[in-house]
Amino acid sequence: MGKSKKKHPKKRTAAFKEGEPSELAEAPHSFIIHRGLSCPHITDLTLDFRRIMEPFTASELKEKKINRIKDFVAVSSFFHVSHMGIFNKAATQLSFKVARLPRGPTLTFKVHQFTLARDVISQHKKQFIDEGMFKHSPLVVMNNFTGDGKHLKLMAHTFQNMFPAINLAEVNIATIRRCVLFSYNPETNLVDMRHYSIQVVPVGLNKGVKKLVMGKIPNLSKCEDIAEFIMQDGNASESEAEDDENSQVVLPQTLKRKGNLENNKSAIKLQEIGPRMTIQLMKIEEGLLTGEVLYHDHIVKTEEEKEELRKMVEKKQKLKEQRKKQQAENRAKKLKEQQQKSKTPSSGQAEAGYEEEVAAASDLDDDAVYYKEEVGEDPDEELFKSTEPESRKRTKLPPSFKSKRPKLDAKDGNKKEFNNKKDFNKNGFKKSFGDKKNGSFKDKGGKDKSGFKDKKGGFKDKKSFKSGFKDKN
Repeated sequence: MGKSKKKHPKKRTAAFKEGEPSELAEAPHSFIIHRGLSCPHITDLTLDFRRIMEPFTASELKEKKINRIKDFVAVSSFFHVSHMGIFNKAATQLSFKVARLPRGPTLTFKVHQFTLARDVISQHKKQFIDEGMFKHSPLVVMNNFTGDGKHLKLMAHTFQNMFPAINLAEVNIATIRRCVLFSYNPETNLVDMRHYSIQVVPVGLNKGVKKLVMGKIPNLSKCEDIAEFIMQDGNASESEAEDDENSQVVLPQTLKRKGNLENNKSAIKLQEIGPRMTIQLMKIEEGLLTGEVLYHDHIVKTEEEKEELRKMVEKKQKLKEQRKKQQAENRAKKLKEQQQKSKTPSSGQAEAGYEEEVAAASDLDDDAVYYKEEVGEDPDEELFKSTEPESRKRTKLPPSFKSKRPKLDAKDGNKKEFNNKKDFNKNGFKKSFGDKKNGSFKDKGGKDKSGFKDKKGGFKDKKSFKSGFKDKN
């Protein structure tokens, strides 16, 4: 027998929501999953995209082949999930779908190129990733999403709403450690996605001073004094960010990193940490992965064709609702019939039992009247008392509950039966049959008229016979 699972107490949704701050509960959360054919590169791309969406995403979401989209949609409201990203691997191409939960719309992109995060980081000389930068959501930058067409506005709003908004009046600059760039090319209709880490470096300091200010331990083995290390020639800063004046800003706040003080100039340096993706918008659907097609890149339909499709979709929805309603009615009808059968017995059995009880009662009344006329006295109550049970549920005892005591027919035909339980031995046999201690049987001898053997041709004692039998008469 298997071990029973331990039952954990359920946490109510209201109590769960009260425990979270309003900022976290209202922030957009996301599920990033992959479907279709199995491929290790697609699995790695899914994990890299989850890193972009951190911390408001299910970074360790476990998905199986038996899981369906409706399973994720069912739990989305409990975890405040507003968007779902789906990588779908087909035999010919890879697609990326962004769906707004729980009712759409759904944007379908074709992935032309992608590069994993590990391949991007391996190209840098200094490969350093700070895990603290993933504790806060990234800054979203939209480039060149201007032009005619509602699909461009919808695509830009979708990308922006996947990440929490930033309040410029209350934001802490130290929390902006990452940046996500979406750049649209109107000539090729492609969208380039890039992911960068942001570093802020103080400006106007040579290498020696910068190392000391930023807390790095310098190598003073070749210097006699620290002044020689600071004032030595050829020790100017070689940073490209410091040379470009466009990357230099005046900080409105003091950062935790040493050297970046308020109202001082600092240079902003970006380092790509991946992944990269080049995608193209193919289709926009009104519902969640289904519904009317609002935009298609390849197929353009007339208003008449769109109206026919709308009517067809409405017809399918009505038929689906009608089938669900009919199934619910049939299910309720079957449950009602089963409950009625289990509670009340059939009418034929009830009538038969009632007739049998009436007949038995009438027979007993006739016997009592006949006895009074012949004898002249009222009979005793137990004389004509019914031996059958009074309950209507069981008119007869089953064979397993009937008495199995052995019976013996005497010579005169009167029925004799055992009456005393003490006359039975441990094995359930009557002591007067085959029990030598009782003396009812002897060794081989003659037979009497009743068929019992004895040396002297009969029973040894009449008491042994009477002790084992009782005459009804």
